[in-house]
Amino acid sequence: MLKYNYIIVPSIVLGIISRIIMLRVDYRQYPSYPQGVFSHFTLGIVSSSLGAVALPALLEKEFSAVTFLALAAQQFRDVRNLERQSLENIDKTELVERGTAYIEDIAKAFEARNYMTMLTSLIVSIVIFLLNKVLIIFYSVFIGSIIGILVIILFHKAISRETVGEIADIYPANISFEGSILTVNNIGIANIGFKKSREIFLEKAIAVEIVPKNENAIVTLSNLGQRKAMEHNVSIQLGIRKDLDEPDFTPMITRDPDTGKLVFIIVSMEPDMECLITAVKRTIVLESARRKPLASYAGRKAAD
Repeated sequence: MLKYNYIIVPSIVLGIISRIIMLRVDYRQYPSYPQGVFSHFTLGIVSSSLGAVALPALLEKEFSAVTFLALAAQQFRDVRNLERQSLENIDKTELVERGTAYIEDIAKAFEARNYMTMLTSLIVSIVIFLLNKVLIIFYSVFIGSIIGILVIILFHKAISRETVGEIADIYPANISFEGSILTVNNIGIANIGFKKSREIFLEKAIAVEIVPKNENAIVTLSNLGQRKAMEHNVSIQLGIRKDLDEPDFTPMITRDPDTGKLVFIIVSMEPDMECLITAVKRTIVLESARRKPLASYAGRKAAD
């Protein structure tokens, strides 16, 4: 295998780089730092190594070594299950839960990124090997590395998801009460029985109206898992006044069945309207929530 170092080393390096680029701690606060980051980074090294040695193993007719790719696929599926179980256990400690749809989306994302890391290393190794038949090692490694960087950019673009801000317009909304019924832009949300709670809503709550841009967005945003993801993301960024014994102050999203628009209200620690709008806009659109009725024949006919 030593004679293939010119293939293996750059392939592993570029595979690790691809995993680092796809791994980041952002406003969603997952993975946690440093334990979660280190765990996923280590898996990235393993997956890039498997992708890098696959071609040399085939060239040396070490077919048993290639079976490790199948074992890796099983391992990555196990990682997905572990991620799901871990997040489900943690979710019970959250004042505003992520929800099962958001958890499943995160678990699937980390499994897919390990596959992408392995594919990056494999593609780089194949390109370097083929180029080395017509070029010297230096140029084959250099060109192979450039192609690897392009593959990383392509994969990074492929895994980027839409955000709520891309499929809907978000506007500030007015909060009022009709008796004990809390309303946002005249859409009833909840019955707030305690007078003190109603006073707190009028004094400290902020709300937005989420208007879908088309029929696809209407169906997507009606998904309960998508709404739960928005509630969770906003609560961890703005903070919430809610405690375990204060169910009145749970962030709430309600849908207008006539128009499909949503209204979102939260009693936050930082009642900043601009921050609320930004937080809602940056929430990712979950894969399990995405719907495209306009892409179907029935949907096109209904739109006409």
